[in-house]
Amino acid sequence: MPKIAQAPLGMSAESTRHWTENYRLATQDSGRLFLMAGDQKVEHLNDDFIGGSVATDDADPEHLFRIASEAPVGCFAAQMGLIARYGMDYRDTPYLLKLNSKTHLIKTAQRDPVSLQWQSMAQAHDFVRHSGLRVVGVGYTIYPGSEFEPTMLSEAARIVEDAHAMGLLAVIWAYPRGKAVGEREQNPHLIAGAAGLAACLGADFVKINPPLNAAGAMDGTLLGEAVAAAGRTQVVCAGGSETDAPEFLQRLYEQIHVGGTQGCATGRNVHQRSQPDAVNFCKAIHAIVVHNQGVDEAIKLLNPNA
Repeated sequence: MPKIAQAPLGMSAESTRHWTENYRLATQDSGRLFLMAGDQKVEHLNDDFIGGSVATDDADPEHLFRIASEAPVGCFAAQMGLIARYGMDYRDTPYLLKLNSKTHLIKTAQRDPVSLQWQSMAQAHDFVRHSGLRVVGVGYTIYPGSEFEPTMLSEAARIVEDAHAMGLLAVIWAYPRGKAVGEREQNPHLIAGAAGLAACLGADFVKINPPLNAAGAMDGTLLGEAVAAAGRTQVVCAGGSETDAPEFLQRLYEQIHVGGTQGCATGRNVHQRSQPDAVNFCKAIHAIVVHNQGVDEAIKLLNPNA
């Protein structure tokens, strides 16, 4: 198991203490992060929350909070406005404030992606202070390769610095995207570069899409370059669209034990299921990420009454 990370330099003694507390809470003393993502409410609008095999519960935003409050997640990431509307009923959940988001309506072919900060860090500070919620960190998405990259990187750097001054974790979503990137969004070498970029921003964790091999398939061995490039910034992989649970767990195990990642950040694979199934699935993920158990042990948690 990985060791508990040291706080970055340049923080006050009080901020270092808070950062360490938040790190230990979010990773549950494992050094690994299981982040439940709810930011798709903006990123994909309602596409991820209704229709097809999506559980009918998912049409209600509160479904996300019910899962996060009952399941053993390290933290639940969502936009501050959503957390402000539901957090009062779910005060024990560790939260991560997602500070920028964009919809998927404007495609890369029309314009390179740009996602700018919604709330200032002063507003985030006031929210943390007055909400009474346990906010462990903030998150921000960058799109390396976009023509708007300089603006996003500048915002991200300031957010990381301000988050650390508040004793909060800083998680960077790093997705190479734009006309300069083209079809290389999940190229292993380019993803490694994005992970290293997050390290230069000072991020504590970087969320990446798992790289694909030449045949277009995920391969845990390809993550090694990204993990090495990120250095002391811990790498977690996005979960992607909802898939077969045992297949997801096998892939997660390989990402950690073959690729060297330190957890996962998944949304659709969790919240598109009914609440009981989602909670059991989270328990299985938690078993692999936090308790370092194998896939067979984790699969048993999917249907504990079998």
